[in-house]
Amino acid sequence: MVINLEIDENLVQEALELGGNHTQRAVVEEALKEYVQRRKQLKILELFGTIEYDDDYDYKQLR
Repeated sequence: MVINLEIDENLVQEALELGGNHTQRAVVEEALKEYVQRRKQLKILELFGTIEYDDDYDYKQLR
């Protein structure tokens, strides 16, 4: 997919240096992967506390 974006050149240059990537494309792809991964992690964190457990459940008894 081809997308034309105007991105801050200083930001891209800093990302190139920090990430060790060789191309701007690699920087953008890595940034998008990290963005997606972070959003998935946040969705998982939202699930904490929403699952109800049976207080009488004894996993040892089922062995």
